[in-house]
Amino acid sequence: MSEEKSLNFIEEIIEEDLRNGKHGGRVLTRFPPEPNGYLHIGHAKSICLNFGIAKKYNGTTNLRFDDTNPVTEDTEYVESIKEDVKWLGFDWKEELYSSDYFDQLYDFAVALIKKGLAYVDDSTAEEIAAGKGTPTEAGTPNIYRSRSIEENLQLFEEMKAGKYPDGAKVLRAKIDLANPNMHLRDPLMYRIKHAHHHRTGDKWCIYPMYDFAHGQSDAIEKITHSVCTLEFIPHRPLYEWFIEQLDIFPSKQYEFARLNMSYTVMSKRKLMQLVNNQIVAGWDDPRMPTISGLRRRGFTPASIRNFCERIGVAKRDNLIDFSLLEFFIREDLNKTSWRRMVVLDPIKMVITNYPDGQEEILHGENNPEVEGHDGERAIPFSKELWIEREDFMEEPPKKFFRLGVGLMCRLKNAYIVQCDDFVKDADGNVTEIHCTYFPNSKSGEDTSGLKVKGTMHWVSVKHAKTAEVRLYDRLFKVEQPDAEDGDFKDYINPESLVVVKNAYIEPDLTLAIKQLQENPDRRYQFIRKGYFCLDKEATAEHLIFNRTVGLKDSWAKEANK
Repeated sequence: MSEEKSLNFIEEIIEEDLRNGKHGGRVLTRFPPEPNGYLHIGHAKSICLNFGIAKKYNGTTNLRFDDTNPVTEDTEYVESIKEDVKWLGFDWKEELYSSDYFDQLYDFAVALIKKGLAYVDDSTAEEIAAGKGTPTEAGTPNIYRSRSIEENLQLFEEMKAGKYPDGAKVLRAKIDLANPNMHLRDPLMYRIKHAHHHRTGDKWCIYPMYDFAHGQSDAIEKITHSVCTLEFIPHRPLYEWFIEQLDIFPSKQYEFARLNMSYTVMSKRKLMQLVNNQIVAGWDDPRMPTISGLRRRGFTPASIRNFCERIGVAKRDNLIDFSLLEFFIREDLNKTSWRRMVVLDPIKMVITNYPDGQEEILHGENNPEVEGHDGERAIPFSKELWIEREDFMEEPPKKFFRLGVGLMCRLKNAYIVQCDDFVKDADGNVTEIHCTYFPNSKSGEDTSGLKVKGTMHWVSVKHAKTAEVRLYDRLFKVEQPDAEDGDFKDYINPESLVVVKNAYIEPDLTLAIKQLQENPDRRYQFIRKGYFCLDKEATAEHLIFNRTVGLKDSWAKEANK
C-alpha cells in the first residue's frame, strides 16, 4: 500500500477554505502569462500547479493573457502559449485577456480619482523615481499630487482621448509616500502609449500598468486562489489596497517559489537575447528551456508533469538540478521508445569467414521493457558492417570488453566475433577491422558455449542508410550562468550541439516518419547512445534525429570534480 502524499501548503489552504465554505466551496484558479515570449519550464511548474490543484478539487482554471503592453506583445506568443498548455495535457475553462477588461479598468481608475485616491502626474520617470525616496527615506510629494478631483478627471479623460504624447503624463494612485513598502508609494496605474494593440487595435492610447490590471482582473473573474511566484509578495498589499478601495471581489494571492534550474537561464529577457543574437536557432531550439524547445528535443508531457510534481511547491527559492528533469524523461522513454542501431563514428568491420555475397535477416525486439510484446523488426546482416570507432582499440587495456586483436564481443541480435587483425592507411589511421564469427553463436540460438562480457551495435554496410543526427547537450557549461562574472553568454557550452551529418542507420529507421504518423509519441533509443526523436525539419529524403538525453548522466562526474 503506497503512502498517502502529504499536501503542499496551497492545498492545505484550499482544503481549509472548502471546510469553511469559503467562496461557496468553489475553486477557480488562473494561469496568467504575458504574451511577450515563449513559455519555459518555470511556467510549466506554474501551469501544473494552477491546473492541477483546480482539477484535484473539482474546480476550473482560466487561461488569461495579461496583455497590457502592446509594444512587446504578439499573437504569435498567444498561439504558442495555448499550444504549450494543451500539449502539457490541460484544458482551460475560459480563454480571457486583460484587454477584455480595459473599459472596466478605466472605470475603476475614474472611481479612484473621484475618491481622491488617484491623480495625474506630469513628472518625468526620473523625477517620479526621485520623489519616491529610498527604502530608508520617505518620498516627497510633488505639486501634481494636490490637483483637484475635477482637474484629474479632465486630464485623465484627455489622456484617453489622445491629447498628449507618450510619456507626457501618467496616472498614479495616491497612497503613502512614506510607506516602507516602495510599491505603495503612489504607484503608476496608467501610462500613455500610442501603440497598436494585438486585440483592441487603436481604440486605446493609455494602458494600465501590470500591477493595476493584475489583481483587478483576478477580482473581475472571481478567482478564488490567485497563485503567484515569490517576487510578487511585496506587490500583494497593493493588490489588496486596490480591491479594498474599489470594494470588489476579494481575490486572494498566494506565493510559491519559482523554478530555478541549473545549467540554464529562466529570464525571458535573457532567453530573448539568445534568440536575437542567433546563439540558438529560435525559441524552439532544443537547447532552450522553453516548453516548445523541450518538445522539439523529445521531452514528453508526462516527464515534465512528473518532474513538476516531484520538485513540489515550496515557499523558499532553491536550485533544481537539470539532471532531475533528465531522470524523468529517461524513466518515461525507457518504457516506450523503440530500440534501433545507429553508428555515429563509423569504422568498417570485415567478417573474413562469412561467405561472400551472403545475407541473412536477423530480428530484434522493439522494446524489451514492454510487458507482453511490442513487436520486432527485421535487421539485415552481411559480411561487412559499420561499428563505432570507439569500440576498437589497437592496445586495449584490461577490462576493455569490446574489440582488440584476440578479443571477442557479441554483435547485438547477431553473432559473437573475434578480432584477428586490422588495416591502417598511409597516415597510420585504422581503416578496417578483420574478425571471424562463430556460426553457432547466433543470438537466441547460441550453442557455442562462448562467454563474452561486451555487446556492440552495428549496421550492415550494404544495407545502411544515412541520417543527420543532432547531439544536443546543456546550453551552458556552468551550473549558474547568471551568478558568474561577466556576461552570462560567455558561458555557453561549445559542445551543446554536435551535428553528425551522415550517421549510418539500420534500414527500419527510414520508416521513422511513417511510424511517427502512426504514433505521434514515437521515440527511439539508439542502442548505447541515448534517446532520440525525429526533428520537425526531417523529411523522408533527409532524416534528422535529435538527441533528447543520453542513457546516463554524463554531467555527474563533472559536478563531482
